[in-house]
Amino acid sequence: MLRARAIPVARVAVSGTRRVGLASYSTNLGVPSSSTTTTTTTTRGMSTTTSGSESLYEFGQRHVTNGLGRITQGIMTKGEGSYVFYDDGRKMLDFTCGIGVTNLGHVNHRVSTAAAEQCMKIVHAQCSIAMHEPYLRLIERLLPIMPDPSLDSFFFWNSGSEAVEAAIKMSRVITGKQNIICMQGAYHGRTFGAMAVTKSKTIYSKGVAPLMPGVFSIPYPFWHQLRLPPTTPTATLVSLCLYQLDLVLSQQSAPSDTAAILVEPVLGEGGYVPAPAEFLQGLRTLCDKHGILLIIDEVQSGFGRTGRYFSITESGVRPDILTIAKGLGNGFPISGVVSRKELTDKLTPGTLGGTYAGNAVSCAAAVAVADVMREEKILDNVQARSKELFASLKSLQSDSTVGRFILDVRGRGLMVGVEFAAPPGPEREHDVAVQEGVPKDMATRIAKKCIEKGMLILTTSVYEVIRFIPPLNVSAEDMKKGTKIFEEAVREVVKEG
Repeated sequence: MLRARAIPVARVAVSGTRRVGLASYSTNLGVPSSSTTTTTTTTRGMSTTTSGSESLYEFGQRHVTNGLGRITQGIMTKGEGSYVFYDDGRKMLDFTCGIGVTNLGHVNHRVSTAAAEQCMKIVHAQCSIAMHEPYLRLIERLLPIMPDPSLDSFFFWNSGSEAVEAAIKMSRVITGKQNIICMQGAYHGRTFGAMAVTKSKTIYSKGVAPLMPGVFSIPYPFWHQLRLPPTTPTATLVSLCLYQLDLVLSQQSAPSDTAAILVEPVLGEGGYVPAPAEFLQGLRTLCDKHGILLIIDEVQSGFGRTGRYFSITESGVRPDILTIAKGLGNGFPISGVVSRKELTDKLTPGTLGGTYAGNAVSCAAAVAVADVMREEKILDNVQARSKELFASLKSLQSDSTVGRFILDVRGRGLMVGVEFAAPPGPEREHDVAVQEGVPKDMATRIAKKCIEKGMLILTTSVYEVIRFIPPLNVSAEDMKKGTKIFEEAVREVVKEG
């Protein structure tokens, strides 16, 4: 009988600037060697290996695909609450939450403990083989907080993109129709179907056409998209967009061919723009009239981010299909597609599935997330910190020195966008946000300065927008610290011109 040769597990001891572990690789297999242990040291904060002169970071630069972009250099090694730590000793206030994921802070004790305990029970209880307890316990936790009691049928997958893919597939199967209407500026993911309904930036689909057919788009009720001033009345924006929807249904995709309308109640990647309740209600009315399903994408806005469990609740609109992800697992990969049983009963078993769908560890983490949200009154903190954030940003907007450069402060809860003006240029010939004397690339430069000052923050959209996505349990002290860093960065960029 052949016996497998044991491969020693890497042991890492952190003491001062010295780290020891397995770091050599087989030249032909690309896997850790079973016989060679190399020493890793930290030189000026950068891990290096004695097997070569390049740092671990440089190793990553050579071997991690160029298709990934990053906003910082170095290696992130640890997270704790509202902060992350790098291998060079940097401690950064994180107002990105991994793009709206670690809503309860990094390494939340209750969530990580629940996941660890589940790891010692069963990790992979494949969803097409059997049900498992965390999956069912998660449904128990979610049912009472759904935006409408009709939402009672659940499928858990791994990512937001996959949830959108499932929603599109379900809508086509359930209705027997094929076309999907989405929104300009929308972001729904990078997989092929999700990419086809993503309209926020061309980078996500550049060079990969033809995309999934049967997709049509209308403007979102955002003044920028309609080339109107920021002061345009909501009723005007809503009326114009619903009229464009009527035109699409009469000119491009007949109601009898239209399976679903897909919309984010708060436009995410497109600029952090909340949809007016009247617009969402108008979509619901039209869907009911024509037998079209309304898919509400709350991958980013859901699970407390806007101060409610789900942003759509504010409008009183009933989704036919709801997609959720990101904050649901606080870093553990999980997404959900929720509908009503009368619709999902039309699906044939096997229509949905996936190797890792509804992973037991991720479901256990999500159960803990739901418990923490309820028991620690997280939504109350969102409301309190949101008021502080908006007050700070509005104060900056009214400042005599820098206020004229801030076009808009918008959002819900702790999903907040700040849009800056842009300088004239050939690429902005028709842009209503253009002003003379405005510094170039304001959002990007401000975000970079925030990072230099110790805070992670992101830009978003094709416009000059910075988005605030702090943890939902962020303290008043850290919120004040973050807004102070942001204000300093804005003033410095304006001064530099």
